[in-house]
Amino acid sequence: MHDRTISRRALLTATAVAAAAVTTATVPVATAVPPPHERAPDGLLLDRRDGRDRLRRLISRMSLEEKVGQLFVMRVYGHSATAPDQADIDSNLAEIGVRTAAELISTYHVGGIIYFAWAHNTRDPHQIAGLSNGIQKAGLAQRVPVPLLIATDQEHGIVARVGKPATLLPGAMAIGASRSHSDAREAARIAGTELAAMGINQNYAPDADVNVNPANPVIGVRSFGADPQAVAGMVTAQVKGYQSAGIATAAKHFPGHGDTKDDSHYALPTIHHTREQWTELDAPPFRAAIAAGVTSIMTAHIVVPALDPSEDPATLSHPIVTGVLREQLGYDGLVITDALGMAGVRQKYGDDRVPVLALKAGVDQLLNPPDLHVAWNAVVAAVKGGELSERRVEESVLRILELKDRLGLFRGDPYVSPRDVDREVGTRAHLTAADRIAESTTTLLVNERGLLPLSRRRERNLLVVGADPASPSGTTGPPTTVLATALTELGFTATALSTGTAPTAARVQEAVEAARGKDAVVVATYNVSATSTQRTLVSALAASGVPVVTVAIRNPYDIAWLTGVTASLAAYSWTDVELRAAARVIAGGARPTGRLPVPVQRADDPARVLYPIGHGLGY
Repeated sequence: MHDRTISRRALLTATAVAAAAVTTATVPVATAVPPPHERAPDGLLLDRRDGRDRLRRLISRMSLEEKVGQLFVMRVYGHSATAPDQADIDSNLAEIGVRTAAELISTYHVGGIIYFAWAHNTRDPHQIAGLSNGIQKAGLAQRVPVPLLIATDQEHGIVARVGKPATLLPGAMAIGASRSHSDAREAARIAGTELAAMGINQNYAPDADVNVNPANPVIGVRSFGADPQAVAGMVTAQVKGYQSAGIATAAKHFPGHGDTKDDSHYALPTIHHTREQWTELDAPPFRAAIAAGVTSIMTAHIVVPALDPSEDPATLSHPIVTGVLREQLGYDGLVITDALGMAGVRQKYGDDRVPVLALKAGVDQLLNPPDLHVAWNAVVAAVKGGELSERRVEESVLRILELKDRLGLFRGDPYVSPRDVDREVGTRAHLTAADRIAESTTTLLVNERGLLPLSRRRERNLLVVGADPASPSGTTGPPTTVLATALTELGFTATALSTGTAPTAARVQEAVEAARGKDAVVVATYNVSATSTQRTLVSALAASGVPVVTVAIRNPYDIAWLTGVTASLAAYSWTDVELRAAARVIAGGARPTGRLPVPVQRADDPARVLYPIGHGLGY
């Protein structure tokens, strides 16, 4: 077989066999949901019912339009709530019809803002804190003062909106490779503490998807792994870690986005699991998140015919959101959509119908619609026309305000100070912890003839080649330079040559010539496939006689497609913290202790496992 399309039966069988071959220490997955005040995390207020009457009185003062506004979480361009750059003003006017974040809040009364690096919201920690304060000031200046949920996708690893000098940590699959619940919780606590110091009070993490499909283009290393129970344990640890830092979490993407070959940003994927397979494979991490007190759950724009034969996206599915999530799993907390600008939710219905159908399905928050004016007016019209009751809207508004209350946004003030940033963000203790956690994630897959660790006497002169994907946060990399610099600091002489994710024949030849006289070559690989010329690069380097060490800087499945490799590691991401850890393992400054959290199938026979869950060499 010469492509990465693998049958569902082969995938699920291989995953089950691999998972059974290793014993992992995971926390029990609770099936019953304790009362809210018993499962409230230690960083949040303890009783969800406390102050409910006060919040209902607040809602009674709101107009319909103000209530509808609370349902939306929206993007906005600019580094400042009131004085963004002119280019960002132009973008806001073109996409939203307002000039600034403050105008967005006063016009549409949105309940939340989501930060993106590409929207210029996250230049540096002090700027982020100032933007957050400006947004909260605008929220409290409304006729009915309401603070805002300020959210971002800071999963770490390959999804990070806030970069250096904030602490960057290993992503989910890397932490899954560590098998350490304490590291998972500590990573989330550090991340949550730093986000809170910058005024970000909700993180759309952790990812609760079980990645059983190596060809999954949208989840992959964002998942903790392919073993549902192991993923459930990591999700539990991270929910508790984030919420111990006093910020809200969002387990995603319900009902489970781990077995798809399509990206819901660009298509509407279908998950073909039976209801029994869903119960065994996809449900455990969400059950665990609920039992751990997760404060919100994000829906997926996927079709799961076994759960809803109408083939509506889960985000718009009453049988899935209300029937499965709320009634079957007993979840009574906040439900938020994935971004409504994604193709997966826009293919079947128009942008005016999507938000209304999501609310009818049982969703509470509507995330980042492509056209806020259309979406907001559609919900208002649906209430005035009787399709949605105002009581249904108020039910969701109450859940949103309850979360804000639990975060303490109504008590004292919602502002942060520069001292918070200086005291908490990118501290030496956090950076040291990130390096320590990363060392436990690097996984050694192959080590022919005991090549690793490299010796500074035998393999002193090194060449580092390979892929240099853009930094997730825009503040790290490029990977080949980071690896070469780290190896040089460890006593080797290393030079970097970027060959890209699709090296040309000329680039391959340049790398082979550069390898002459070197003692070893380190190759950073990125999502190698059957037709990838990265395979040609590795084969040509190996044929030249130089020992080749590959480092998979995204998916760990690359090794199945490579030949002639002397040693191979999985780093699970290309951010500096994971690359430096891989360099220390290569150089012998750290021992490889990571173990595969997913099986690697054979390229020529995907029904057979090349390396099972739990595989990992040491020295």
